[in-house]
Amino acid sequence: MMVVVMVTFTPTVEHCSMATVIGLCIRVKLLRSLPSRFKVDIRVAPGSHATEAAVNKQLNDKERVAAALENPNVVEMVDECLTPSYD
Repeated sequence: MMVVVMVTFTPTVEHCSMATVIGLCIRVKLLRSLPSRFKVDIRVAPGSHATEAAVNKQLNDKERVAAALENPNVVEMVDECLTPSYD
């Protein structure tokens, strides 16, 4: 049985340039943590980002996500974001 996990997050500002990266980090963390029967749906909160539709499309398009995760620089950034800090 397929289980859908829906996550909605609010970027700090309407023109947040990191919204896609933040969403990608959330997606990767969930994909690494959950069994494969879970489908992940990541979205910015309605009305919280100037390019809400474009960000949501990028975050939920399998091919775009796969292409981003083939880029070593993007993978390094995501891994760095997901590394626990013990300050």
